[in-house]
Amino acid sequence: MSHDTTLVNQQRQPLDHLDSVWLFGYGSLIYKTDFPYLQRRPARIHGWQRRFWQGSHDHRGTPEAPGRVATLIEAPDAICAGMAYEVTTDVFEHLDHREKNGYLRFFTEFEWLDRSGSVEGLVYVAGPDNEAYLGPTSEQEIAQHIARSKGPSGPNSEYLLKLAASLRDLQEHDDHVFAIEKHLLELLD
Repeated sequence: MSHDTTLVNQQRQPLDHLDSVWLFGYGSLIYKTDFPYLQRRPARIHGWQRRFWQGSHDHRGTPEAPGRVATLIEAPDAICAGMAYEVTTDVFEHLDHREKNGYLRFFTEFEWLDRSGSVEGLVYVAGPDNEAYLGPTSEQEIAQHIARSKGPSGPNSEYLLKLAASLRDLQEHDDHVFAIEKHLLELLD
């Protein structure tokens, strides 16, 4: 599958029959809200773990030297914390373009972090079948890759460091993100 998934998302999952949709963000969507939203709430999804296994050819890297950004990998006992946004469906024109680098959207259930309930909503996931997928490697190698990558949206290190700070703000721990952060900070000193 091509890494530009804009049209694929729009064709396979039209949303124009809905007034609003909840969206779950687990990477830059936690801290970079360059879209209007009706409300937002800290949330989590079950059965998925955040991993820096996706290439970024368009934001935190270039086609010649992609950066590394987060995607979700299925893991039966895992829980991934993030931020959920209720948005009007016209926002997906922007979001589908922003998340076009191999990400497909699908519906899943989110649980509020305060455990007061749940909602069905959309999440973008870049699976191993897209051309931008880089796959697993050690957290130290991921940190080295991130340290040398930059793209039109800025240094790849900024993405990782803002995500780690956002997870701390949510009082959530992510072993993978924080291990990469530790290695990255050693490289940046």
